[in-house]
Amino acid sequence: MTGQGKVASLPKKSNSPATDLLSWYDRNRRDLPWRSRPGEAPDPYHVWLSEIMLQQTTVATVMPRYQAFLERWPTMATLAAALLDDVLHEWQGLGYYARARNLHRCAGVVNREYGGVFPDTESGLHALPGIGEYTAAAIAAIAFGKVTAPVDGNIIRVISRLEKIETPMPAGKKQIEAAVEAMVPAYRPGDFAQAMMDLGAMVCTPRNPKCNECPWAEGCRVHGSGEEDRFPVKKPKQSKPTRHGTVFWLVDGDGRVLLRRRPESGLLGGMMEFPSTEWEEKQTPNGEVLQQAPPYAGKWQALEGEVKHTFTHFHLRLTVWKARVGTCASLPNGYWVFPNDFGNHALPTVMKKVAGHLDKAG
Repeated sequence: MTGQGKVASLPKKSNSPATDLLSWYDRNRRDLPWRSRPGEAPDPYHVWLSEIMLQQTTVATVMPRYQAFLERWPTMATLAAALLDDVLHEWQGLGYYARARNLHRCAGVVNREYGGVFPDTESGLHALPGIGEYTAAAIAAIAFGKVTAPVDGNIIRVISRLEKIETPMPAGKKQIEAAVEAMVPAYRPGDFAQAMMDLGAMVCTPRNPKCNECPWAEGCRVHGSGEEDRFPVKKPKQSKPTRHGTVFWLVDGDGRVLLRRRPESGLLGGMMEFPSTEWEEKQTPNGEVLQQAPPYAGKWQALEGEVKHTFTHFHLRLTVWKARVGTCASLPNGYWVFPNDFGNHALPTVMKKVAGHLDKAG
């Protein structure tokens, strides 16, 4: 049975939490496109790709994108040979574009230095671009059967409730990692990791957990307390700062718009954008905007309103100025593109909002 619909009833308890969880998993595991069927050997390429995509992104969002990505680049060799622009374009909507750049880099390293085959140790995986501690542990456990303890957001929630860990996150994660490490069985460690993830996604949910369906309910220190929603304990949220910037929408005599590529490092690295100023907390008065080096001299006009976007650590407010020029040479890292062809370029969401703002302005 998959994670859809009613969860199967629970069997008689064993003396092993791992055995109880694996028994539950065998009846209730989610049917996910990157997950191997019972009895099938996992494909490390599929496991790695899914784990990178799932970072900070929901399963529902990833499922169709994973399928499309895999159809386009079915093997490590095909991904390593792909153009970075194509990878970034395919990644649109998944956010955190540094993951896509590191995905492409990692494919190149594995293909070039390891003959297209992942190292099968946690340390070897961790040394690859874009593979952090959690991802290395997840791939090692799921793809290679290593006895290791990946800890994602679902697992943090499950263990923080099971053990009633009062230390706020992220400091409390060390206690959770130690608890999980003590529980990992030598038998089926990959299934155990995936079972923990499924338990958090299907039963031990952030709100209104289905405790009566949990194979660990009897040993859970929070069960029945009415405090389930309080765990994991979090530090009070700090307010996000707001940054401001100016975008320059420049159209040439043929109706093409100037795009440029952002630097490879940093936020939205390697993505395409309309030329803009730096994004700073101090807002520049309109009268000073044209002193901030627009891409070309011209008759610039400020549009009414602003483009609003929120990143993980800050809010962004952009004013937009537009101008028309005759035939112009491209700038370094600049490209003249017809608006109908924007979809062929790796424009981040915030820049799509800028284009939408221009459409509304007419």
